[in-house]
Amino acid sequence: MSDHLVETENNPVPNGAVADFFRSRDGRKLRYALFRDVSSPRKGTVIALHGRNECIEKYFETVGDLAERGLCVATLDWRGQGGSDRLIGNPAKGYVDSFYDYVSDLDDFFEQIVLPDCPGPYYVLAHSTGSLVALLATPLLVNRVDRMVLCAPLLELHTSRFSMAALKTLTGVMNQIGLGRIYMAGGRRPREIRPFKGNKLTTDADRYRRNAELFKKAPRLGLGGPTAAWVNAFCRASIDVSDTDFMAAIRIPILIIAAGADEVVSNRAIERYSRRLRSGKLVVVDGARHEILQEADRYRDQLLAAFDAFVPGSES
Repeated sequence: MSDHLVETENNPVPNGAVADFFRSRDGRKLRYALFRDVSSPRKGTVIALHGRNECIEKYFETVGDLAERGLCVATLDWRGQGGSDRLIGNPAKGYVDSFYDYVSDLDDFFEQIVLPDCPGPYYVLAHSTGSLVALLATPLLVNRVDRMVLCAPLLELHTSRFSMAALKTLTGVMNQIGLGRIYMAGGRRPREIRPFKGNKLTTDADRYRRNAELFKKAPRLGLGGPTAAWVNAFCRASIDVSDTDFMAAIRIPILIIAAGADEVVSNRAIERYSRRLRSGKLVVVDGARHEILQEADRYRDQLLAAFDAFVPGSES
């Protein structure tokens, strides 16, 4: 077990885990983990890209699912969250200057860790913010990644008083006048984990409790709400990946999996995007909430079945 990973009674570190830190090109210290203990001949490596306010530990169960399929896993905590360097003085604030910083970190991760240490072929399994980063990174990933599975991609918010263009303008002005580091939504991290009832993330009480136990044991891994700067960076990234020319240049086969009962990201935006994507397919898991990989088995199993049908070499 790596000293750089946190485990709880209900969320043990998978066997053979290796975790450490690497430096981004601008000097940030970023935490990563490799999981190469598979139960059958290695069939490649999945690059797992997390959502906002997620961390490596939330994906231990998924690592086990992929290991059973003969797939190694490589993953990292994005700058500004999890066990990676925070970017501003208040470590609880969700902050980033640009989603292209995430793309740069992913490129560094490939160059320094994945390509030297992980068997190919390579696939991406991403969630929410990680899905948007994966889309933004497609020009860099086209000759590295064979296929991508994007869960509940963050293209637009489920509910917002503003259009994406208006939200981009508002948060851009806030940045310009020095308000980029104030909370835009959610506020500071609560001292107590919010109760399961009424949550928008999962219908599975046990998995919700498991994740709550993780952040209770290691609160340093969690975040409060996003800042205006983070929301502005998200808007700019979403607009960029929705550009007609950008979408036309995407050559990596993509499977998008939407959560039918998502109240965090907009399924209408996901459906519109999927229709425009030449190399993409859409599967909707009816009834699932936003964090499909943290969902009840009846929803998770549908996601994994879609993954098995899409990712070559994952069949036993």
